[in-house]
Amino acid sequence: MDDLRPFLRRRPDGRCRLMGILNATPDSFHAASRVDLDSAIEVGLQMWSSGADWIDVGGESTRPGAEPIDSAEEMRRVVPVIESLRAANPNGLISIDTRRADVARAALDAGANMVNDVSGLRDPDMEALVIERGCAVCIMHMQGEPGNMQSNPTYEDVFSEVYSNLMSTANRLVEKGHEPGLICLDPGIGFGKTLTHNLELLHSRSDSDYSILWGVSRKSMFGQLLGRIETDQRLAGTLGVAAHAMIEGVDILRVHDVEEHADLLTTLATLRPELDG
Repeated sequence: MDDLRPFLRRRPDGRCRLMGILNATPDSFHAASRVDLDSAIEVGLQMWSSGADWIDVGGESTRPGAEPIDSAEEMRRVVPVIESLRAANPNGLISIDTRRADVARAALDAGANMVNDVSGLRDPDMEALVIERGCAVCIMHMQGEPGNMQSNPTYEDVFSEVYSNLMSTANRLVEKGHEPGLICLDPGIGFGKTLTHNLELLHSRSDSDYSILWGVSRKSMFGQLLGRIETDQRLAGTLGVAAHAMIEGVDILRVHDVEEHADLLTTLATLRPELDG
């Protein structure tokens, strides 16, 4: 893919781009999203066929309370999946969900197009890698670490603090020569935020020139908001946020359920043609 910039912006008809979640993990919070190498290719190809623009491959669970794994194990999980997806679909768009620069490098070498970093490029080598490779990058905000981020998240003004942090990192990349059209920002719903913080962040999108990604799929906020304790009960709430995201002009939605989101967004684009980019 010569120019990834259009794929970090919503579609010309106003629909959000879709990023399908592919977890090469034994412990991600939504059990139905977990795959092994044998099933990953089938699931990834089905996501692309159902309307995903991106497949996001992750090898480490970053759910609240998760324990970290080492780089070698993370690479063992993700690199064969990325290589196989790339072989199966040479033109498909793949992102690597990782906090580690060495894992990101191996994933890019295997065929990934984007680094999706939940830690916002905290690894001191990640920023240099992104600039060196000129790859797409998603910078996410997380207060704390997965193991402790939900202990007592605190902000004076969550919206301004989150986006100030994200913009600072993005602007630093651009100052060092990275293409701004290859950067997207993710406020990190559920990553060091209470339900009140999450709702405030979802109330409106940033007015920055960078593209915006939201990842809310089946998250615990729907347990708090709707009383849906099990993750397999949270699709309706997730789709509600997706409709809101399209109206707000969000560019990318990271989702477990690609087909259902594609149907929702197509229907909304038909009913609300004024949302056309």
